[in-house]
Amino acid sequence: MPTLIVFCHLRWDFVFQRPQHLMTRLAEHYDILFVEEPVYSEGQAYLKKTAVAPNITVCQPHTAIHAPGFHDDQIPTLQTLLADLVPEGVQPVVWFYTPMALPLLQGLHPSKIVYDCMDELAMFKNAPKQLLQRESALLNMADVVFTGGPSLYQSKRDRHANAHCFSSSVDARHFRQAQDCAISHPDQAAIPHPRLGFYGVIDERLDVELVSKMADAHPEWQIVMVGPVVKIDPATLPKQPNVHYMGQRSYDQLPQFLAGWDVCLLPFAMNDSTKFISPTKVLEYMAAELPVVSTPITDVKVPYGDVVAVAETPEQFIAACERQLALGAGERQAMAKRMREVVAGTSWDLTAVRMHELIESAVPGRHARLPAVQDAVRADVRPVVATPAPVAKSA
Repeated sequence: MPTLIVFCHLRWDFVFQRPQHLMTRLAEHYDILFVEEPVYSEGQAYLKKTAVAPNITVCQPHTAIHAPGFHDDQIPTLQTLLADLVPEGVQPVVWFYTPMALPLLQGLHPSKIVYDCMDELAMFKNAPKQLLQRESALLNMADVVFTGGPSLYQSKRDRHANAHCFSSSVDARHFRQAQDCAISHPDQAAIPHPRLGFYGVIDERLDVELVSKMADAHPEWQIVMVGPVVKIDPATLPKQPNVHYMGQRSYDQLPQFLAGWDVCLLPFAMNDSTKFISPTKVLEYMAAELPVVSTPITDVKVPYGDVVAVAETPEQFIAACERQLALGAGERQAMAKRMREVVAGTSWDLTAVRMHELIESAVPGRHARLPAVQDAVRADVRPVVATPAPVAKSA
């Protein structure tokens, strides 16, 4: 079975999303080594390897270097830790979720290079200054490029000759469980109805002012927020008594929370960090056949505007929630029918199959362009001149 090395900025045990969905399915075809960003740890550097699923091993570097992520200061130590990741002579497929890991390609002798651009990371809070330059390098070296939605595809299609749009998909069977109200999670049992809920990462993409205005406009509404708070100060979040923070929950628990909600929310801020997002949860909400209200995120508004209520201002968003709560039986049946049609058109299984076909058919080196730039790229990915920390090979 061929080896697939994945460099990812998201941890395997974080929110279960695109990387986990795809890798658990691609593990049918590859022996997957999922390389996470380093974890700070005193003492000798080492690589912790954990088998998390059939044919999937998470490789978590531990270093005594304070620099975050795949920072240049980490690269020499990481190259040493990963030097014997695959046996001599093995030419792995190398898959990038973050261009910041590109220097680690050095010495891996890849058979093919894949870039799955699931987000426009350069627009996220605290993005590394080298990210755009490194992404340009990766686009020049990749054999195939996937994008996480149509907006991202439009921004990358002219930069690579073998780019393909794979919007966020859905495990419909998993989220259809939420159609059974009896499975509602006990942790929200004491919260009265109506419940308007959101799950996902709570960060700079959330419109906290919108959530606050909703809570003030309707004190009887109970707003349930499920997910970890990252990159923003929790003190800035709405604190009204009808806003409930449930913390990070497992993928298996998400249908249980959905089962107890009356309306699902996509209260994203309209800023640089959300310009290209394609929220996985919109299809998951639809698999649960619950009313959905969203701000005008392009990859929600354009494909799903006929079934998701889209509102531009806080006042319009609140009014849309009021309408969704007041839907009659006939309206709900029509909505559910349309949602079933949308959900039937995609699945993570189909996405993984098609991606595998494209990787298999990609001709190594065919899409590398601009030789002069390519030379500069090779220069960019040489090991950073620094003294690596002492290294223990594995743990």
